[in-house]
Parts: sequence; structure tokens; C-alpha cells
Amino acid sequence: MATETATDAYGAAETTSVGMPQLDASTWGNQIFWLLLALVAIYLILSRVALPRIAAILAERQGTITNDIAAAEDLKAKAVEAEAAYDKALVDARAEAQRIIAEAKAEMQDDLDDAIAKADVQIGEKLAESEAEIAEIRAGALANVKAVAKDTTKEIVAAMGGKADAKTVTAAVTSRMKG
Repeated sequence: MATETATDAYGAAETTSVGMPQLDASTWGNQIFWLLLALVAIYLILSRVALPRIAAILAERQGTITNDIAAAEDLKAKAVEAEAAYDKALVDARAEAQRIIAEAKAEMQDDLDDAIAKADVQIGEKLAESEAEIAEIRAGALANVKAVAKDTTKEIVAAMGGKADAKTVTAAVTSRMKG
């Protein structure tokens, strides 16, 4: 390698070499020493300061993840229990609803039976009253028919030129009406 002498702005002479100073074999010992010293310093800083902090953070994360998974499993178990309790409550509510419906139906049927019985009694009373009224009307109609038949018979016998007494006409109408 060639060396040149140059003068700087102040007039001092300087020797410069052409090329990269890292490749100058005369400085390799120094470079290797400082390289080893830098590597040892980096190793010590990393192993004593940075890596324990990173390991602590990783352990904390792992603990948090483990705790979260355990909490999730607990919550899942509680959710399964809650679902089972909900299903049981739903079944109980349906059974209670069916019981209430059955009671309501039975109560309505009892009320209906009572109403039907009352209606039957009222219908029976009305029927008895109606039959009594019909019997009165029949008796009255029969008496009226007898009276009309007697009067008509007297008039027919008189129109034919005969004379009929009331006793004979009454006996004839009564025998005819009996059948």
C-alpha cells in the first residue's frame, strides 16, 4: 500500500494511506481487542440486565395466560351450571304452567257444570210452569169447546125443527167428547 504525504490547511504534514483502515493488518490486534471487549460488554449487559427483564415479562405473560385460561374454564363451568339451572327452571316453569292450566280448566268445568245445573233447574221450573199453563189452557179450551158444542147442538136441533132440552144436549156432547 502506498502512503502519501499531504499538507493540511495549517501546513502540517500528514501521512495518509489509501484504502479501508479496517483492512490494515497492522491495526488488527487493536480491532480484535476492542471487538472482544464490546462483545463481552454486550454479553454482560444482556445477561445481567435485559434478559432477566425479558424472562420476567415472559413469565408474567405466561402466568397471566395461565390465570386467564383457568378463569375462562371456571367461567365456562359456571356457564354450564347456569345453563343447567336455567333449563331446570324452564322445565319447572312449564310444569307449573301446565298445573295452572289444568286447575283453570277444572275450575272452568266446575263453573260450567254449576251453570248447566242452574240452567237445568230453571228450564225445569219454566217447563213445569208452561205445562201448568198449557193444562189450564186445555181445561179452559175444553170447557169452551163444551159450551160451544152445546150451543151449536141446540141451534142445529132447533134449526132442524126439533126441540132439545139442555140435559139431553149436555149428555150427548159429553158422551161424544169422551170418545
